[in-house]
Amino acid sequence: MTTTQSTEAPAKAATPPTAPTAVRVQNAVIKYGFIFVTVALFLYFALSEGSFRESATLLDTLRYVSVAAILGLGVTLTMAVGGMDMSVGAVAGLGVSVAAQTMVVHNQVGAVAIVAVLIAGALAGLLNALLIVVLKIPDMLATLGTMFVIQGSKLILVDGQSITSGMTMSDGSTAPGKFTAGFLKIDRGTVFGIPVSVLIFGGLTVAAWVFLARTRWGRVLYAIGANPEASRLAGIRVGAYRALAYVISGVLASVGGLILASRIGQGDVSAGTSQLLEAVAVALVGTSVLGRGRPNVWGTALGAVLIGIITTGLTIKGLPYYTQDVVEGAVLILALVFSFTLSKRRTA
Repeated sequence: MTTTQSTEAPAKAATPPTAPTAVRVQNAVIKYGFIFVTVALFLYFALSEGSFRESATLLDTLRYVSVAAILGLGVTLTMAVGGMDMSVGAVAGLGVSVAAQTMVVHNQVGAVAIVAVLIAGALAGLLNALLIVVLKIPDMLATLGTMFVIQGSKLILVDGQSITSGMTMSDGSTAPGKFTAGFLKIDRGTVFGIPVSVLIFGGLTVAAWVFLARTRWGRVLYAIGANPEASRLAGIRVGAYRALAYVISGVLASVGGLILASRIGQGDVSAGTSQLLEAVAVALVGTSVLGRGRPNVWGTALGAVLIGIITTGLTIKGLPYYTQDVVEGAVLILALVFSFTLSKRRTA
């Protein structure tokens, strides 16, 4: 009996422990998998399409995604407190209408239009905060309601028609103003060859990261999202912080509206409609970056860049726009698999 035990023991000890290796591989896939996908797609398009490698194309890609990325930053903040702002696209569209109304109809300078748009975004955020914090309406339902109210309100504001320079107004007169040259530089201008909208995107990304990751307010927002009741018992004013997140989201959405208004140069009533899905997508994609499984600023920025790479690359290859939607949806599903399915297996 003793001899049998002594001969079996070395055999068991010689068996290689495969479980830890498998866990390390899985953790690496969760943490770096989405970054690898982004780099792989970039290299694929860069090696297969010469025009994709040009600096002008890369800057145009960042310029294209700047609006969705900035709106996505607002969504990220509301996700941090356990909510979701579905009104960001409508607020951006409202910003386009307010800017056009201010400059074209009321003949004001661009600076006045910028202030008016930012105030409109803050008021939209306050409306969301009122519905969610005071009236206790669930975040998604409240912001969906706000989205429809804003979409209808901006149509009323412009009598259901797009605002253009020299247009005939309802009283028969001609609109006296136009989009000023300075205002149009928000998207069309460059600084040292870099589009202004890209610089705004970069600056707001850094500011949002500092706010969420390096300040007490940001840590409190994450704490509220993780456990609002525990935060309340700890003395945190949960309602005030949730309201702050939605007000900031509204302001960020209005900044996206300023870029849109500068890009199209008129008060298009349909502006901002398509931005909601992209903003939510980049924020959700961002949760999978570095395996964090939670909303984070750099993840949102990378998600926006990935969407831009896909859209630009497929456009250069001549694929129709509807195939781009399919690919973007597949990428979003992949991100959700990284964020939820694989991360849960890691923690199980």
